[in-house]
Order: sequence, then C-alpha cells, then structure tokens
Amino acid sequence: MAVFLLVHGAWHGAWCWKHLVAELEARGHRAHAIDLPGNGEDTLPVAEVTLANCAGRVVDAAASLPERPILVGHSMGGGVISTAVELRPEVFRRLVYLTAFLPIDGKSLVEISEDPTNEVLSKTLVYNDDGISASINPDYLRRAFYADCSEEDIAFAQANLCVQALAPFVTPLKISHARYGSVPRDFIACRQDEAITYALQRQMMDAVPCENVGTLETSHSPFFSAPEAVADLLIDFAR
Repeated sequence: MAVFLLVHGAWHGAWCWKHLVAELEARGHRAHAIDLPGNGEDTLPVAEVTLANCAGRVVDAAASLPERPILVGHSMGGGVISTAVELRPEVFRRLVYLTAFLPIDGKSLVEISEDPTNEVLSKTLVYNDDGISASINPDYLRRAFYADCSEEDIAFAQANLCVQALAPFVTPLKISHARYGSVPRDFIACRQDEAITYALQRQMMDAVPCENVGTLETSHSPFFSAPEAVADLLIDFAR
C-alpha cells in the first residue's frame, strides 16, 4: 500500500481529485487531497497567499501522515511541491509531476512557462484589477483545461473554480541538488494539453530529468478524464 498526497493547480482545490482519490482507495492505497491557501474551501485572502505558505501547507500535511507520502502536483502545483521538498525533503517518499511545472533554481513559474507556441493560455487568463490575482475566461475554459472531460465534470469544475493569487507564479523558486534533488521524481505527460503544451513538458524534462515518465493522450485534467490511467501510473511509480 502506498500513501499519496495530492496537490492541485491554479484556480482548483482538493475537489478536483475526487475521481482519482476514489480510484486509488478502491485499489487499496491511501490518498489525501488538500486545499492550498486561498483555494478550494480555504478562505485566506489572495493578498496573503504566498509560495511559502502554500509549500508550508504541503509540508504540514505530509508531516501529519503516519508514513512518507508520494507527493503529486498538478500544473502550478509543481512549483509548490518542489518548494515543499526543498523545505523538508525527509518527509516525502518521492515526487510526481502531473503535467506540472518542473523547477529551475532562481526562476519563477512565469519564466519557466514561457512558450511562444501556446496561443491558448494567454487568452484563458484574465488579470484582475487588484493586480495580484487572475480569473479564467469562460470562453477558453474547456479548451485550455477540460477538452476531453465529461459535461458533468466540466460543470462541477466551473462551479468550484476560484480566483487565483499570482504570488505562487511570480516568486522565484529556490531549489538545491542537496535537498530537492535528494527525492526521486517522476513525470506524467499529457500529449493533448493546451495549457502546458506537450512541447513545454518535454522541454522541462530535458532541463530537469525525471526517473520515470508516463504519457497519457489527454488534455490538462486527466484526474477528470482518465483517473484510472493516472492511478495505474502512480501505482507503477510507487512500486
């Protein structure tokens, strides 16, 4: 039996993992999904959300578990889980990036995500007047995040998406080989992803090699469209 700690991406919350949690637990594993500060059911104001307190939330969740979890991060969650492991590598068993941002020391997620071939993501983001948060353009929501998801899951997501603090995107990452590099990492690539393109995923893996790589023919949200396939890969990585 493996223990998985699931960390969502931007605009999402623990709610997005419901199918994957059910799938992993049906196979005899334990899965815990958490809300990052300011997301999901967490009510911290966007002005108080930082990369540091997001990472701290992950560290605290891992430390509370009876055994070291396999830490899974989706999308923006890649920067959060990387920072968490840099803080406390000893509380994690391994890392899995689910079409997520891999870290480069000294660079922010905004810098890492630069992709001149991506025409969708820039049209999806709506920067709010407060200058510290962003929302989603509903006209591009399906194409960017849920292209192969069911109507039921898309409606569920739309009802739960929140305003996203920008601080986790613009804060430079601090990553070291001695700490972050001491924990094995794997990657699940999604070929049809239009939020983080497959080309950018490959580029990140070239810069930050991963021990195991699995590939899915899905869009950005395989926790909705292919939870069985995601569970297969996670369990394989756990072995």
